[in-house]
Parts: sequence; C-alpha cells; structure tokens
Amino acid sequence: MQKIKVGILGATGSVGQRFIELLQNHPWFEISAVAASEKSIGKSYREAVNWLMSTPLPEHIGRMIVQPCTPTLPCEWVFSALDSSVAGEIESAFAKAGYVVHSNARNHRMSSDVPLLVPEVNAEHLELLTRQSFGNGKIITNPNCSTIGLTLALKPLQDHFGIEAVHVVTMQAVSGAGYPGVSSLDILDNVIPLIRGEEEKLETETLKILGRMHNGQVEHERFKVSAHCNRVAVHDGHLECVSIKLKKRAKREELISAWRNFRGKPQELALPLAPLKPIHYFEEEHFPQPKLHRNVDKGMAVCIGRLRECALFDYKFVLLSHNTIRGAAGGAILNAELQKSLFV
Repeated sequence: MQKIKVGILGATGSVGQRFIELLQNHPWFEISAVAASEKSIGKSYREAVNWLMSTPLPEHIGRMIVQPCTPTLPCEWVFSALDSSVAGEIESAFAKAGYVVHSNARNHRMSSDVPLLVPEVNAEHLELLTRQSFGNGKIITNPNCSTIGLTLALKPLQDHFGIEAVHVVTMQAVSGAGYPGVSSLDILDNVIPLIRGEEEKLETETLKILGRMHNGQVEHERFKVSAHCNRVAVHDGHLECVSIKLKKRAKREELISAWRNFRGKPQELALPLAPLKPIHYFEEEHFPQPKLHRNVDKGMAVCIGRLRECALFDYKFVLLSHNTIRGAAGGAILNAELQKSLFV
C-alpha cells in the first residue's frame, strides 16, 4: 500500500511531538513535512524543537526543515496541533487548497458541517463531509481531551438505557495545558479549580458527539451535562468522576456488561491505532489510576471503575483516559484511519 504523505502543523509543540511519535512507523501515513511558527521556520526540526517525548526523536524527522503553516506543503493530509488562537484561519486555508485537515483545535468543532469525531461513538457523522464546501479539501475535528473519555463511557449506556442527565468532575493532567504549561509554583501542592473554557466544551461537545444524523445534519442530544474541571499535579491522564441518571432502570451488572462488550467501527475494521477493547472495566475498588492505567491498550482505551449507586442520580463511576494520546494526537490519527478506510 502506498502511504499517504502527511504534514504536521504546530509540529514543535507537545501535541505536535506526540503526532510525530505516533506516526513515525505508521503503516498508512508518512510524515513528509513539519510546520510551525515564524521563530522555527528555516531551522532543522532538531534545532527548533525541545523534544519532550520519552522515545528518541527520529533521525529523519530531526533533519527536516521546518516550514511555514501555509498550504504549500508537500503532502495530501495535515494533522493540526495548532493553538486555537491561530488554528481557525490556517486550517480553513489548507482545506480550501485541497488538503484534508485533521484538527486537534477547538475552532471548527461546533460547525454544523464539520464532524466532531470519536470513531467508536459517531462514525456516521463523517457523512457531514459531503456538506462541506472545500472541494477536495476537508476538515475533521478531534474533541476536547476530557470529552473523548466521557463520550466513550456514555455511548454504551446511551444505546442500552438512555441518558437523562450527567454530572462530571474532572481532575486533569498538566500536560493538557501544553508546554511549558502551568507554572510549578502554581500546581505543586495545589489543585487549580479552573481550566478556562473547558467546562463549556464538555457540556456542549458531548451533546454533538452523541447526537444522531437526521436529513444530513446532526441532531444534538438534549440531556443536561454539568461539568467541573480542575487541573491537578499529574503528568498524563485525565481522571473524571461521573454521576448519571438513566432513562431505563438497569442493574449494576448490566452497565458493566454494556461497557465490556462495547465495540465500534475501529475494532470492526481493525484500524492500526484502535484499541482492541475501547473500554476496560476494573473491579478493584481503587482503580483506575493515572500512574497505573493511562497507557492501557496503547494509551487509546478508556478505563472505568468504582461503579456504584448514586444518592442523587442512578449511578456514579470513575473513568480515566490518556489526554495526549487518546485525547489528542492518537485520537486524531484514529479519525484519519477511519476516514481512509471508509472514503479513500
């Protein structure tokens, strides 16, 4: 199979680096360009980047010259790790020039003709690509990192029992703030009870992702989501405490069975980065934990535990997902794998 040439926008940032780490030996995609801001243009990638990944920087990527984020890159698809302050216009320019854009930024997520994709949850939303007006170009977005874990946990429950309301409290890792991110003087010995804009994303993106296609458009779900988002001194892995009210009465064992038996399009198609099981349920009462479980199934699975009855709603549980793999670069790559399998 001839690999699709891809470029990385915002390649020197932490998410851009994660894209490079996950794509360097990918069977379907080949990195042919790295692009970043003006201060890096013209330098070799090795000179421009402060490499933060635990794996070595690939030699051939290190030798690449950093290019501007303009739609002249020698590739067909781009993965965008750009900051939202600049991502909107740049991603639109690439799509208008005929590139397929897989974005990790928030700018286009809620546009009515742009898929906000979690492949196991709403693969059918790729139908929205037929409504876009970019010609051969397309934009597909990755949700907020916390939203991905939440929607994966909710989807089997929505399908089997229906959902009336969700309350979620997140404890989010510092890597979610990028590099250099949160000051050590702010986060050590502390919890920061505000991640600006994060609660609104959880409360709105969830309803779009779990919505259903009707007459070529997404009908958003209508249940209420209430979110509290906190930054904690964990390097990787977002932990979420969820309370849920169901439409149908269900036994504890039925919820666990729905999670454990859940599979989606990525598993059906055996996509390269897809987890074998999207959801892992732990019976141990002190699991999941970021340090122990963030890398389960290549860092692409959601780990759930502590399911018990809730005094206010029906049930409550804890979930964990890797915020820079499943919640960022890995999620966007899985989106691209799904698109390629269904449309190329």
